[in-house]
Amino acid sequence: MEKWRGRPVGSGERENTRREYRNTAQEPGAPARSPADFVFGIQSVLETLRSGKEIDKLLVQRELGNLEVLEFARLRGIPVQKVPTEKLDRLTRKNHQGVIAFVAAVNYAKLENVVADVFERGLTPLILLLDRVTDVRNFGAIARTAECTGVQAIVVPVKGGAQINADAMKTSSGALNFLPVCREVSLAQTVRYLQESGIQVVGCTEKVGKTIYEIDFTLPTALILGSEEDGISDELLRLADELASIPIQGRVGSLNVSVANGVALYEAIRQRML
Repeated sequence: MEKWRGRPVGSGERENTRREYRNTAQEPGAPARSPADFVFGIQSVLETLRSGKEIDKLLVQRELGNLEVLEFARLRGIPVQKVPTEKLDRLTRKNHQGVIAFVAAVNYAKLENVVADVFERGLTPLILLLDRVTDVRNFGAIARTAECTGVQAIVVPVKGGAQINADAMKTSSGALNFLPVCREVSLAQTVRYLQESGIQVVGCTEKVGKTIYEIDFTLPTALILGSEEDGISDELLRLADELASIPIQGRVGSLNVSVANGVALYEAIRQRML
């Protein structure tokens, strides 16, 4: 299988933020932030955007008006959050000029290219869609299991997903260096595209009686996992070809999403090894 490797942030960006990171106050309970996770300042952010580096999101001070960086972000489909200056000050004490860009730890792949490549190589697609999974460590654990089970791509939404940063890379034990991640504006449109490509879409949810052991995973499959808070969105539940649950015999009504991911993917692998 061809390996997709994430492109590291340039040494210049690391050096620009390393010293600052040592002096940055962290919010209580917040995970330690890697010095390579963000760049700040209008010109630095603009040059990062122009360089083609993958950007997870852009934080912009609420009071700022139209900026060139906002137009670049719009053209590239990068999520922008307008935030109070206090939030930016908590991330860096340097002169951020009201703009901070979070640099992705991976290069995002195009789902169409991944799907075409999988079919061209005669493989049976096994793709993972994450609907609003926001916890970075859950995402990293999911990616680790996905890579171990031969998943060919993880699909995440442009907005509402976990930031793919150094914490995610660490939790994945390096799996994100090899596993393509595709970022899509609309997961609903993605589901329709996969179905049109001959891939069944299975939603893993506790809201149905049918179990994952009744699903034919030997077929080309895309598995949807939902958010830690409320599971898969109603829209995606309606679009899915199949809905299936993981049997639970205890009093707790659901599994952690990364655990559910492992159970479902290994059922798929079990069936494909028969």
